[in-house]
Amino acid sequence: MKKAGFLFLAVALVAAGIWGWRSTGGGASPAQQVERIALGRTLYADNCASCHGVDLEGQPDWKSPGSNGRLPAPPHDASGHTWHHSDEQLFAITKFGTAALVGNGYESDMIGFGESLGDDDIRAVLDYIKSTWPEREALHQRKVSGL
Repeated sequence: MKKAGFLFLAVALVAAGIWGWRSTGGGASPAQQVERIALGRTLYADNCASCHGVDLEGQPDWKSPGSNGRLPAPPHDASGHTWHHSDEQLFAITKFGTAALVGNGYESDMIGFGESLGDDDIRAVLDYIKSTWPEREALHQRKVSGL
């Protein structure tokens, strides 16, 4: 029962975060978007690059489990699969960590950043990552996000 309660709370928090993202992000001026992406780039360098790579390249052989049984960090560029996921999924993974979302004892090195990064910071990191994608990948990701 506790697990179901946590899952409900996690879904509710993610939904609120996505609602906030969509309700505030759409009205940003070009200058505000440039500032947000620059902030996201800095936050990415400080919090994500050690695993996902300075140039979003991920870890080598990221599709095969390592000796610990966990998958290495995937790339966030067009060669990876980040762009296959909706904004809601990306936000939740970043905020809560992969294991918390998958459940059932799944283990992942992707921790949640919800205690160290605010929702706006998480959105800025994701906006930075998305700003690097070619148009084909960006269009696909907008479609799966319902935009």
